[in-house]
Amino acid sequence: MKMRFLLLSVLMGFSSFGKLFAAQILVPMDESQKAHLKAYGLTYWVLAKGAEAQWLLNYRGGSFMFSHSTEAENECKIRGVGYEVITEANANAILATISNPDVNMEAVKLLKVPRIAVYSPKSKQPWDDAVTLVLTHAEIPYDVVFDDEVLQGKLLQYDWLHLHHEDFTGQYGKFWAGFSQAGWYREQVAEAEAIAARNGYSTVQQLKGAVARMIRDFTMGGGFLFAMCSATDTYDIALAAEGVDICQDVFDGSPADPAAQQKLDFNKCFAFQNFQIELNPYVYEHSSIDVNPLTRRISEEQDLFTLFDYSAKWDVVPAMLCQNHTRTVKGFMGQTTAFNKQYVKSNVTVMGENASLGEARYIHGEYGKGTWTFYGGHDPEDYQHHVGEPPTDLALHPSSPGYRLILNNILFPSAKKKKLKT
Repeated sequence: MKMRFLLLSVLMGFSSFGKLFAAQILVPMDESQKAHLKAYGLTYWVLAKGAEAQWLLNYRGGSFMFSHSTEAENECKIRGVGYEVITEANANAILATISNPDVNMEAVKLLKVPRIAVYSPKSKQPWDDAVTLVLTHAEIPYDVVFDDEVLQGKLLQYDWLHLHHEDFTGQYGKFWAGFSQAGWYREQVAEAEAIAARNGYSTVQQLKGAVARMIRDFTMGGGFLFAMCSATDTYDIALAAEGVDICQDVFDGSPADPAAQQKLDFNKCFAFQNFQIELNPYVYEHSSIDVNPLTRRISEEQDLFTLFDYSAKWDVVPAMLCQNHTRTVKGFMGQTTAFNKQYVKSNVTVMGENASLGEARYIHGEYGKGTWTFYGGHDPEDYQHHVGEPPTDLALHPSSPGYRLILNNILFPSAKKKKLKT
């Protein structure tokens, strides 16, 4: 009887030992991590299991920490994510360090799984989208929505929306001059015109303008909007051009309003103001918002941008969106590569820039109860992605700093709101 009691006491001791000395999993996000992108998917998985996680801003590159379990530890191994099993005492020591008012760090609780939607056409496009590539690589689920779903009010089902490489001005990406005879271009035009007709719009510009305003309302109501490449500037152009014909006859059968520039309402824009729209259908640009590739004199090796170092305790939102293991990120081109800073509104937060070129690359702002983030360029690991090129294999870029910025935005809606001081 005494032996059984002693054995029971030993087993209970080992159980207590496990709780005391293996209570947390720390996923470091500094240079020691070899699978940064997968680490975001792992954290999403933890939240999907109903558990909480902590995002340790500026601690070892923006590390994640959550309660230890055998299942979670196995998931780290399966996904190839580097991790450390630490005691409750060690976890508390980390949090104590972070809470020091003299240290530029903060711990933000992640409480729920964000419901993610990607705005993308149903037809196959001759290019790939960086967000869907990284969501797939990180094993984060998402739904695809397009114009019909947006107009039907289905964005209310989601917390976070990404705007695919899309032209909200009704000009089909200004690809007419180079690709008007291509099959994919004709399919895109036919699809857009059919959607416009069945929703009661006479032109694609009117359709896309209505969609842009529905997305605006989604953001105003508390949604999180993220856009890259041409979906950034064309979105604001569409808002500014409400009720103004900016499409030439090659796009909709009628000439653009000759007074279109004077009729733009910049007050309706999220990010930009005072820009000049490009009405020539032969010019592969939408406006002066995007940097001019003909005058942009910089080599690929020197094309870099710098992330700002925000106070994690007082500027929590931009600090969260800029978490990385480096402050210098490789530049990359797109139809919209970067934003001329002279056209960025004064209330916009510029989180990444090339100051020597006067370029903003990564910007953020609030609209109503929600927020938006615009990220210039097409693919962070393909410097100059051309139409028809194969997609980037992110297995070759498991720690891409440029792709990390996208995934920061994915987890952003999960954060405990009272911590988000701006």
